[in-house]
Amino acid sequence: MFYQLTRVFVATALFVLPSLAQAEAELLMAEEPGCVYCAQWNAQIGPIYGKTGEGAAAPLRRIDITAPLPDDITLARSINFTPTFVLLIDNKEVSRLEGYPGEDFFWGLVGMMLERNGIPFEIKSDTGSDDT
Repeated sequence: MFYQLTRVFVATALFVLPSLAQAEAELLMAEEPGCVYCAQWNAQIGPIYGKTGEGAAAPLRRIDITAPLPDDITLARSINFTPTFVLLIDNKEVSRLEGYPGEDFFWGLVGMMLERNGIPFEIKSDTGSDDT
């Protein structure tokens, strides 16, 4: 009996775990032409985001809010402000940050979004920024 239950458990785990591991996270950045806060984010965070643990865990995907929303994205509600950062898991919204609160707060807020949704990330000590 124990052997049969173990086989069922292992078979179930082999079926379920790969699908959990394949959940794909992205950080969607919604922007629009002329957005000064988008430009500020692009100057301060844009060059280093992909080099960070957050960027590795949730690669950046950009959309222009003046264009139609891509068909593969499901949002909880429409995007009205720029920049808006939407954490997507398997192309579905799970968390949102509206506006750019500045470099110091951005990292903490994105980290909280990832943690709340069970997305592990490594905090890297050197991202290539010149904060010396």
